[in-house]
Amino acid sequence: MKLIRHVLLRLAIGIGVLWGAATLTFLMVNVTSGDAAVAILGGPDALPTPDALARVRSEYGLDQPIMVRYGRYVEHLARGDLGESYRLHVPVAQAIRQQIGPTIRLAIVAAGLAVFSALLFATLTAGRGRSVRSAASGLELVISSTPSFVTGILLLIAFSFRWHWFPAAGNEGWRSLVLPAVTLALPLAAVLSQVLRSELDEVLEQPFIAMARARGLSEAGVKIFHALRHALIPLVTLSSFVLAGLLGGAVIAESLFSRQGIGRLMLDATTNKDIPVVLGVTLMAAFVYVIVNFLVDLANVAIDPRLADEAR
Repeated sequence: MKLIRHVLLRLAIGIGVLWGAATLTFLMVNVTSGDAAVAILGGPDALPTPDALARVRSEYGLDQPIMVRYGRYVEHLARGDLGESYRLHVPVAQAIRQQIGPTIRLAIVAAGLAVFSALLFATLTAGRGRSVRSAASGLELVISSTPSFVTGILLLIAFSFRWHWFPAAGNEGWRSLVLPAVTLALPLAAVLSQVLRSELDEVLEQPFIAMARARGLSEAGVKIFHALRHALIPLVTLSSFVLAGLLGGAVIAESLFSRQGIGRLMLDATTNKDIPVVLGVTLMAAFVYVIVNFLVDLANVAIDPRLADEAR
């Protein structure tokens, strides 16, 4: 019964997060984005007339008080309606569906690369001498501190413009995924590796590790079969951080490498003051974030069953 209450509480918190994300984004874009009627009519370069602006404001309800517009927005959300794009003139849900495929592929490849790299590097450097750990920490600090767009530009210069190993732009084929995925994965892998190695160093000092070594198990076997499982909980908990890094980095990577996707859609919508698209993408990101955090709870229980007893 306590476990059911815990799940219901998590669901209620998730709904609250979605409502908060929708509300804050609605207020920010409506207060700071300027005149949406101008954006609907093609922007300032289209030189819209006062009559056309008045007609659009009336048609879209932009002449109503902001709380009235907010109430209408929440009512539409309750029906699953994200509205229609001002610039694309298609439903926001359709615009997201059209662009989400390339972003999902990029995110999956980048996440897999980040986790694999972190596991490999942390396992190889954990429990080693002080000089090895210091060098590894310094390298991770440099990588995690380097802005993604700088990393992407360096990768472009080296592997596209100089050696021509991978294309500099586009969505065609697996080769076009490599540089954007590495750009997203490197800073995430550096942070995950730092956390995982710290946990491994702590676990390797535990008595049960000494017993495993006494039974003749190799150092690699001790790390992989005994220490790694106990060190994975913080890594799994950081999945939400990985997700946030992927969603935020997608804007930079998709723009830098001229890829289609949600990040590019969000950037164009923000630039063009396409409020429904900005709201829709933000709400989608918040929904994915809530789902991932819920799954992280379940994964933590699978890794350490004692957490299930605490939940009960």
